[in-house]
Parts: sequence; C-alpha cells; structure tokens
Amino acid sequence: MPKIIENLESRLIDAAGSQLARSGYASVTIRSVAQAVGVGVGTVYNYFPSKDALIAGFLLRDWNVRLSAIRELSLRSDSPEPVACFIHGQLREFSVRHQSIFGDPEAAVAYAGSFGRYHGMLRSQIAEPLRKFCSSDFSAEFIAESLLTWTIGGKPFSDIYGMIQKLF
Repeated sequence: MPKIIENLESRLIDAAGSQLARSGYASVTIRSVAQAVGVGVGTVYNYFPSKDALIAGFLLRDWNVRLSAIRELSLRSDSPEPVACFIHGQLREFSVRHQSIFGDPEAAVAYAGSFGRYHGMLRSQIAEPLRKFCSSDFSAEFIAESLLTWTIGGKPFSDIYGMIQKLF
C-alpha cells in the first residue's frame, strides 16, 4: 500500500524554496527535492512536470498571498494612493525576496520564453484592484504596468505616484 503524505505539494514547494534560499537556483533539482521530502522522483513529477514548474509553484504561492492582501486593501480603500503604495511595497518585497531567482543567469535563460506571457498576466492581476479608481480598463493596465516596471527598476513610490496620480 502506498504511503500517504499530507500536504505533499506544499511540502515539495517548501523544500524547493529552502534549497533556493540556501544554495540558489542551480542547487534545486527534482531529485534533491524528492530526497528532502522523502519521496521518489516520480512522485514529484506527479505534481510538477519540471524543476522550473516547481520553482514557479514556489513563486506563485508567495505572489498569491501578496495579491490577496492587495485585493483586500483595495476593497476597503476609497482612495487609489494607499492601494498603489501597497502594490509598490509588495512588488518590491517580492522582487527582493526572490532575487536569488530573478538575478540568476541560468534561471533567466530557463524563464525567458515564458516571460511575456507571465508579465501580461501579472500586469492584469495588478490592474484588477486598481480598476475601481480608473476611468477605463486601459488606464488601470497602464498604471499597473508603470508600477510593475518602475518598482522593479528601483524607483521610489513618490516618483511613480507623482506621475500616475493624474490617471486616476
């Protein structure tokens, strides 16, 4: 009878995250994650088709927590400024926390093909809580793209908001 491991997907993601934090992108392998969790390599492949999918799962879990907090604030806020500021802070924290992935040349090569697709999805996710403050979907997407690009580029919120507040 096969053994049942509670929350196996989450445990696999945790193990990958620990290895990333400890030793960087190159250190994470399907075999090392399987070994850390005490399962066979094939079991990991039942959940994630590749190392990059596993790491994407790790990133996605963290991003979804942040996105949920952004949405909650947006629902409670009557003004776009605190929402935009919070988005800026969450993007900044996310990029700094995962610098070991984003700054790794090997990871950049691995993820280069999917960048455009995920970038557009991320922009839409950021735009969604801003829509209630905007006159059009395009202005929400434009503001989201500005926040995304300039935050990751290291610009302070005051500089970014000075420009985008005219669009609300």
